Amino acid sequence: MTPSPVPADLQVLIASGPLTHLTTLNADGSPQVSVIWIGLDGDDIVSGHLGRRVKIANMERDPRVVLSFTAPHDRTTFLNPYAVIRARASVEASDQAWDLLDRLTKVYLSPQAEFPAPRAPGFVVRYQVERISGVGPWA
Repeated sequence: MTPSPVPADLQVLIASGPLTHLTTLNADGSPQVSVIWIGLDGDDIVSGHLGRRVKIANMERDPRVVLSFTAPHDRTTFLNPYAVIRARASVEASDQAWDLLDRLTKVYLSPQAEFPAPRAPGFVVRYQVERISGVGPWA
């Protein structure tokens, strides 16, 4: 499948810091869901991880993932905008994982906050978008 660019409206939503559900596949084919922070690195959707958790092992074994998140709640809207992104994950061992997590901390927590874990190597995951659905101008 040809990678899809992330539309500008969806880039704005991602930059706002939506908590994101990451669905990976366990070895037995069952879904594994984690809530993660995401951001943008150029045209790429990225996430940072310090430990080798189940989600990392799952993505290394099978890169097919789904990311889903909603726009900030709007009580005047019948169905709040949301995005579901089917993608392929590329896991990179990286000394820059903590830096990415620190940058995302400033979006998700506070511009003055610092990522609370000690600086350490980890993993940066890049998501190659295959399909975007949901409710909003990106769908």
